[in-house]
Amino acid sequence: MIRVLIIVILALIALSQAAFVIGVWEQGIVLQFGKLVSVIQEPGLYFRIPGIQELYRFEKRILVADTRSQEYITLDKKRLLVDTVSRWKISDPLAFYRTVQDYRGAIARLNDVIMGRLRQEIANQNFKEFIREKREKIMHEVTVGTAEAAKGFGIIVVDVRIKRVDLPDEVQASVFARMKAERERIAKRYRAEGEEKAREIRAEAEKDKEIILARAYKEAETLRGEGDAEAAGIYAEAYGKDESFYSFVRHLEVYEKVFASGATLLLRPDSKLMEYLESPGSGQGPASSPAK
Repeated sequence: MIRVLIIVILALIALSQAAFVIGVWEQGIVLQFGKLVSVIQEPGLYFRIPGIQELYRFEKRILVADTRSQEYITLDKKRLLVDTVSRWKISDPLAFYRTVQDYRGAIARLNDVIMGRLRQEIANQNFKEFIREKREKIMHEVTVGTAEAAKGFGIIVVDVRIKRVDLPDEVQASVFARMKAERERIAKRYRAEGEEKAREIRAEAEKDKEIILARAYKEAETLRGEGDAEAAGIYAEAYGKDESFYSFVRHLEVYEKVFASGATLLLRPDSKLMEYLESPGSGQGPASSPAK
């Protein structure tokens, strides 16, 4: 009975080591003494001979690999640092195992291929073309070339993309210095243009001010002349109607201005200004005119 139980236990242990499950996200190969026994790409329960046959599992999903930042030189001798990222998956587990063996080996081989293709493409392009115009085209060429080379590793390359582009530190310093100098030059030009425009505006405003003042002065002189002419006309009309009364009124206006100022006047005895002060009735005004 004990012997039967031991046999059963050993059989269960052997069965547990022989049976294995492949998930929907993975695939595998079974080797016997280094020779292929089977390639498993469908999920399910499978068996192998423990101790004789070995199982190697691989991902079936799309994997992502980042390349190391590398320095490249463009056609116009500009240096730049480029980081890339690639997406790929294992299509042939046996070829993958025989060429790169595992994930780390695959990353190393892919990085070498990507950097070689990218270096070749960048070396044929000027800096501005690579940054602005032909970047997508270049990465398409790199993807196609990498995919062709990766077929021998049992890998399908989905795409290769640039993750980041930088300039080396020493190049960045010189570029920033040139950018700063260029911005300062542009700022000085804008300030000079602004000052010139300000002078033009001030000169135009000064000219407008002078024109406005001249027009105002002209209108004032015109109005003053018209007022003087009208006043002279009124005086002449009044003088024509009654000369003595007009003379009397004008004398009164003079007296009012003189006495309001508080000034001291020295007049000759025969001055006409003394006419109405010495003898109000002696003038030729209304008081001395004969009654009709």
